[in-house]
Amino acid sequence: MRILFIGDVIGKPGRDVVAAELAGLRDRLALDIVIANGENAAHGFGLTQAIAREYFAMGIDVITTGNHWADQKEILSFIDEDDRILRPHNYPKGTPGRGANLYQTRKGERILVVNVMGRVFMDALDDPFAGVEAELAACPLGDTADAIVIDMHAEATSEKMGMGHFCDGRASLVVGTHSHVPTADAQILPGGTAYQTDAGACADYDSVIGMDKFQPLQRFVTKMSSGRFTPATGPATLCAVFVETGARGLATRIEPVRLGGRLKQTVPVL
Repeated sequence: MRILFIGDVIGKPGRDVVAAELAGLRDRLALDIVIANGENAAHGFGLTQAIAREYFAMGIDVITTGNHWADQKEILSFIDEDDRILRPHNYPKGTPGRGANLYQTRKGERILVVNVMGRVFMDALDDPFAGVEAELAACPLGDTADAIVIDMHAEATSEKMGMGHFCDGRASLVVGTHSHVPTADAQILPGGTAYQTDAGACADYDSVIGMDKFQPLQRFVTKMSSGRFTPATGPATLCAVFVETGARGLATRIEPVRLGGRLKQTVPVL
């Protein structure tokens, strides 16, 4: 199976670069499924129904989220109705939406996608490791699922790496989101799980993690806030991770993808 995981899409510049590049990537990489983190899609904070529909129309199959998943309150009215949108699994019982789901590709292959959120330097949610363990036990790789992807939305690189090793040999891909900067550690772990600490953001990188520089600098320099963060509006880079799986759903290949904007360009060659 060929999987593309797209990192946090930041506002309209991020959406625009994904719209411009994704169709070509689907053909070029013969992709079976595309997953994207959409928690920053609506002007940098949250996800609206209109933007979710825009994502699906451009070829995204599953949307994961993170700590900003409910910033746009309208999501509470539609997240239960669309199983292609996930919020972090380890929110308390009774929270609208779902944190994991089994999907079927156009070829009939089954892929489990799990979205969890870290707890180090973030909200004190339920244990993400216990949540992932329950999903892996209920839907084992190579049995109920042909592939498994875990979006670990977390601040601490150590917690993300811990999740990678925790799932090694039991998932196809563990990928981090939330930091908005692509890391240079794409690898296949000893047990066969593809891993990257952060997929990066689809954003203008002449920014502070995708946001216009003025407000973040004001806060760093003066310790005062004079306005709301807004996405930087220059040309954006699409940042993603490409994974190919083989026997029993384990990874045979992982490579970063970067297209457009300021960052050095890289696209896998089949």
